[in-house]
Amino acid sequence: MKRTHNATDISSQNVGQEVVLNGWVNTRRDHGGLIFIDLRDRSGIIQIVFSPDVNEESFHLAEQVRGEYVVAAKGKVSLRPEETENPNLLTGKVEIYVEEMEVLNRAKTPPFYIEDNIDVDENLRLKYRYLDLRRPEMRKNLELRHRVVKVMRDYLDEKAFIEVETPILTRSTPEGARDYLVPSRVHPGEFFALPQSPQQYKQLLMVAGMEKYFQIARCFRDEDLRADRQPEFTQLDMEMSFVDEEDIFQLIEEMMLRIFKEGLEQDISIPFPRISYEDAMKKYGNDRPDLRFGLEIVDLTELLRDVEFKVFSGAIKSGGVVRAINARGCGSFARREIDKLGEMAVEYGAKGMAWIVVGENELKSPIIKFLTEEEVEQILNALEAKPGDLLIFGADSAETVARVLGNLRMELARRLNLLEKESLNFVWVLGFPLLEYDEEAKRYVADHHMFTSPCLEDIELLDTDPGGVKARAYDLVLNGVEVGGGSIRIHRRDWQEKIFGLLGLTVEEAQEKFGHMLEAFEYGAPPHGGIAFGIDRLLMIMSQRQSIRDLIAFPKTQSASCPMMETPSEVSMRQLRELSLKIRDK
Repeated sequence: MKRTHNATDISSQNVGQEVVLNGWVNTRRDHGGLIFIDLRDRSGIIQIVFSPDVNEESFHLAEQVRGEYVVAAKGKVSLRPEETENPNLLTGKVEIYVEEMEVLNRAKTPPFYIEDNIDVDENLRLKYRYLDLRRPEMRKNLELRHRVVKVMRDYLDEKAFIEVETPILTRSTPEGARDYLVPSRVHPGEFFALPQSPQQYKQLLMVAGMEKYFQIARCFRDEDLRADRQPEFTQLDMEMSFVDEEDIFQLIEEMMLRIFKEGLEQDISIPFPRISYEDAMKKYGNDRPDLRFGLEIVDLTELLRDVEFKVFSGAIKSGGVVRAINARGCGSFARREIDKLGEMAVEYGAKGMAWIVVGENELKSPIIKFLTEEEVEQILNALEAKPGDLLIFGADSAETVARVLGNLRMELARRLNLLEKESLNFVWVLGFPLLEYDEEAKRYVADHHMFTSPCLEDIELLDTDPGGVKARAYDLVLNGVEVGGGSIRIHRRDWQEKIFGLLGLTVEEAQEKFGHMLEAFEYGAPPHGGIAFGIDRLLMIMSQRQSIRDLIAFPKTQSASCPMMETPSEVSMRQLRELSLKIRDK
């Protein structure tokens, strides 16, 4: 029997029509004289009814079917009796009295229920991912992914972008995380690398005159995994010639407007706010600020520079800072809760955590005795403290204080239920440092990547103060998650060679690993810039899920394995010999 309708195509307008449905048995209810089956296909669920008065053979067949059997059913559409209508179903006003049914395939009892909100170990879900994806919420996630990617393609096509696929087998280069390596059979002892991103290829496409490129790109990174990381992931990759930052911001903001409107039927406001990297670190403790709530970090360094309390003044004299958070309303925390926050502060690198509880008529704190009344009053005023507040301090290097208070800020937001899932707070973060000095390696490393252009006004500082050079880089952050990042790129050979030198590459090393790019820049490379978006991360936020694994059809576990396919796996000795490889004894 060939299907004539999807389940949710059927409505009261089809009453009296004969239809054929194909799908899975979602539930079966035997009421003696009648058998009811909720039939599920990709579109949704509809109730089909078996009566011996309509067709006795089909009725007896319905007695035998069980959950997840695949069936075809033919029958006439009827209105449900008013008292049996189901307002929770799109098809809740109709049902189909089956005249003929065919079992297309039987099914074993699934290892978990095919329904939403199941409490099942994720490894079991991943082992039987093909069953997990039958659940409505998982199907909706993939449908959202399809809509969003389609919007991206349609929007960029309208903006005259060209989609170009770049190689998956490429060269290993010293940038970013570890590469996944692929041994070459025809070149023994040599390897391809899977791309961490198409960075070099998209810049070379600009040299090639494409001007506007994009790609829904598969990327691979051999790094430790977490909820928003996978060894293979998908990004929207874009590059443009003859643009500056403002062109890119406008393009992306309009695209996001469309993505949320067509993907979720949700309106967002543009333009997005902007914040400097320096302010983000000072006020929020990281370069991915979550702006759904306040709890901003306040700098008290100048105010406390000369206090007698050595924890504060000593940190400042050592070149550090003193900053604080006013956790409004948290003065009611029990001492053990405050101590727990202190333990967290130590875990993040602090030597301890100073605090003050602001009461109606008194202040409670171990540090009050080390401060004068005037100093305490100045602190209260600076933090706009009121009775019922808890003041939390950090005194150390700027980097340590930012890390500690930034993490405590997020912990307080979780405890106070300030992380509204429905809220969407975008922000551009700008003004990143171009380079950071690695004390262990005794050299500079790129903050974004080695092809990022320095701010033009800072070019001369490359010779005198490389650490003070700002990058023409930008990140788009949504609810504390970096969903996209990019930069205006270097397009001149001399600038690129300068950066390679600062990163510790010799002239010979730069030529060996990046000679193709350096040479390309000598053939009329245009100024260009771009951005890439983690599609999986963006969808995770849009769908209000806790892990990007729920937005990927067949993801890996946090140990980078697949329980369903049982990968990674060993290969035969013959395959290893063909690749001139030998496994070292463990």
